[in-house]
This record gives sequence, structure tokens and C-alpha cells, in this order.
Amino acid sequence: MRIVSFMAYGRAGYGLLRGEDEIVDGSALLPYPDVRSALAAGGMAAFAPLRDASATLKAAEVSWLPPIVNPEKILCVGLNYRPHLLETGREAPDHPTLFLRLPTSQVGHGQPLLIPTESAQLDYEGELAVVIGRGGRRIAERDALRHVAGYACYNDGSVRDWQRHSSQFTAGKNFSGTGAFGPWLLSADRIPDPTSLQLETRVNGQVMQQASLAELIFSIPALIAYCSTFTTLAPGDVLVTGTPGGVGAFRQPPVWLQADDRVEVAIAGLGTLSNPVIPDTGA
Repeated sequence: MRIVSFMAYGRAGYGLLRGEDEIVDGSALLPYPDVRSALAAGGMAAFAPLRDASATLKAAEVSWLPPIVNPEKILCVGLNYRPHLLETGREAPDHPTLFLRLPTSQVGHGQPLLIPTESAQLDYEGELAVVIGRGGRRIAERDALRHVAGYACYNDGSVRDWQRHSSQFTAGKNFSGTGAFGPWLLSADRIPDPTSLQLETRVNGQVMQQASLAELIFSIPALIAYCSTFTTLAPGDVLVTGTPGGVGAFRQPPVWLQADDRVEVAIAGLGTLSNPVIPDTGA
């Protein structure tokens, strides 16, 4: 199943994407206000009634929101591919390098990424996002994938100069509209082995990053086990697993996102997350 969140005709909704164009409006058929609450009630099985329901919306009628619009936690992993670790000049970590993103820092598929007025160093980071379906604490690695609802593409956009203000990444990772999440949540049953996935990031059609998920330093089960040791994972939590080498900051010369650029994060078998880039003119 491909579960989407969207805005249509002035209201937020969610549903099942059928084919490339038809949406079954789950917010009109199910007793849950959003995807996160549906996952909390029954995991991906909560969406099963949508399989045989009639589609009432077309993709052209909606604007996409992040698949989980209101996650309790967005846990992001840094330095989790060896080529990226080497380009940063850092030593291999003994434990996952973690930071948090806020929901306001991300947008959905097709929505613009925002270059903040305070910086010209907005960078791309293509990643795989893992969405928790069944919560838990101290989850064993051997059981971890049973807690996954599904997967999505993620652009963990970074404002690099602000990221370097301190040893903590928080400021550079949380400017409004600098990250993207989507286009949909693909149910985990469609991806029995996430290590088989191939990730590619493109800027204006040029390939900037390529990697296999098998190259992760800390695997998805290891990340779930580690994170669930210090915090209770909840349905709808998002775990963003790290970016490969090839980010703009470490190219010579550096490549920063510019107005009118388009960034695509494509994961074979999962989909393509595409976003234009514009200046942030908001207050």
C-alpha cells in the first residue's frame, strides 16, 4: 500500500494512492484524523478497508503533505555511510550520531524547499526514512523490522553554516521548509529487504549521490534497537537513516542549492521525492 497525506479543497486528508493518479480518501472513510493515529490504532492494517473502496480524488486535485504530518519524533542519523564519513574527515563513530528534526522543518512532495534569508548554504541530503508502526522500548535487533510500518524518501536538507555553529546539528537542520518527506509511505510488506534498495539524489537532473542501503554503517535494525533503548518509539515516529557521500558542502567548489533548482531523491522500488527550490520570503 502507498499511503499519502494531502491538502484538497481547503482541508487536510490522507488516503491510499491507487496507480499513479487515483486516491481513496481515507479521511472520509476511516475513524482516524490522520495517518499517525491510524498507525497507533492498528498499524498498516488500519488502512486495509481502503483497498476495495472507490477512489474519489485525482492526484492533480491535491497538494502533497509529508506522509506523517505530525510525528512525535523525527530521529535523524548522521555519518552513516562510509563515503560520507570520509568526505567529512571524521572518524568512524562507535555509536550512531543522532539529531532531531522538527515537523515544521519539512515539506511534502512537490512543495518548495526554502532557502533561508540568513544563509546561502542550503545543501541536499538524500536518505531513506523508516516509519514506526508498532511502538516499543528496548526493541531487540532481531525483532526491529516487525516494528516498521513502511518506508519513504527523505531529503534531510541542511543549512551548513548554521550546522557548524556548534558541535550540535540542531540549528542547521531545522530552518522552516528545508527538508522534504514523501511522496508516500510504502508499506513494509512491499520492501521485505530494505538493504536491497538503491538511492539516488539528483539536482536539476544531474546525479549527485548514489548508494545501496546495504552500505549503511549502522543497519536499520541496529538503529531501531539503539534509539528504542533511550526513548520509547511510538507509531508514526520517523527514523531518517543517513545520507551517502556526494553532498554539496564537500564538492570542489561547493554546490549550494539555488532558486529555481529542483532536487529529486529517488529510491528504486519506493518512488521519487521531487521539490523545487525558492527563496524564503516569509516572516
